[in-house]
Amino acid sequence: MGIKDCYAAIPRQWRFPRSILYLFVIELLIEIAALALFGIAQPDLYRTQLWKEGSDHGWNSNPNEIIYAYANHRPIHTPLPWSQFVTNFNVVIAVLALFLLLCKGIMYICHIFYPLISLPIHAALIALYTVSIHAQAAPDMSDSEHPQPGAPWYITKSCGAPVTPRLKGYCQQAKGSFAVTIMLLAVFVIYFVLSLYSLVRPIRSHDSEEDKFDDAESQQQQRPWEMVHVPPPTPGATGGLKSPMTPRTTAFNTLSGKMGGAGKGKGKGKEKTTTARRDEKLPLRHHISMGDEVYNGPSGAK
Repeated sequence: MGIKDCYAAIPRQWRFPRSILYLFVIELLIEIAALALFGIAQPDLYRTQLWKEGSDHGWNSNPNEIIYAYANHRPIHTPLPWSQFVTNFNVVIAVLALFLLLCKGIMYICHIFYPLISLPIHAALIALYTVSIHAQAAPDMSDSEHPQPGAPWYITKSCGAPVTPRLKGYCQQAKGSFAVTIMLLAVFVIYFVLSLYSLVRPIRSHDSEEDKFDDAESQQQQRPWEMVHVPPPTPGATGGLKSPMTPRTTAFNTLSGKMGGAGKGKGKGKEKTTTARRDEKLPLRHHISMGDEVYNGPSGAK
C-alpha cells in the first residue's frame, strides 16, 4: 500500500459534524471566562490571602512557615495549591487553548479539521487540564499540626461565614476558576471521544454513492414496466377520436372534391364540364356560407 492509498484511507468526515460547531461555541464562551479568571488571579491577587485565611481557621498550613524556613535555611516546598506555579500554569494553558480554538475554527472552515488532527490536539489539552485540576485540588500536608488531606478549603467549604467578608469575592473567583477548568476538561473529552468515534466508525462515502447509483439504476429499470407508453389514438380512425368538422373545413373539402371531379370527368359530357367550370369560378365565400345552393351572380342578389 502506497502513501496515496494510506492517505485516502484516513477518514476525513465527522460522524456528527453539527456537534463540532456547537462545541466550538461552548468552548469559546468557557475559554473567555477561564482566561479572564486566571488573568485576574495573576500574579497573586488572592492566593496568599486565601492561604492565610485557611490557616487562621486551622484548615491548612500557615504561609509564614515558608518565611521561617528560609530564615533558618531549612528546606521546604510551597504546597502545590498555594504555589505561583499553579497560577502561571493556568494562564498559559488558557491562552494556548484559545489559540488552538482559533486554529481549529480556521481549519474547520477550510475543511481540513479531520478527526485524525483533532485526536492528538485534544489529547494534549486533556493532559494539560488534568494537571491543572490536580494542582488546584492538591492536598497541603506541609504542616503536621494542621494537615489538609483533600482539596483547599475554598473548594470544599462555603464562602460565607466564618470566612472574612472581604474575602468572599476572592473565594467565589477561586471556585469559579476551578469550575471552568472542569468544564473545559469535559469539553475536550467530548472532542476526543467524537474524534475517536469518527476514526473507528467512519462514514463510508464510496459505499453510499454506489448504493445511490444502484437505486437509481433499479428505478430506471422499473420505470418502463410501471409507466407503459400508450400511443394516442389516431384521429379519425375506427374507435378513435373523430377529426373536428367545421363549416370552413366542410367548404374546403367540398371545393377540393369538385375541382378533382372536374379534372377527371372531362369526357363524360358537356353538361358536367360546364357545371365544373361554373363552380370553379365561384368565390370562396359562396362555398363557405351557401353550401350547395347555385350561385346566380350579382343579379341574383337583386
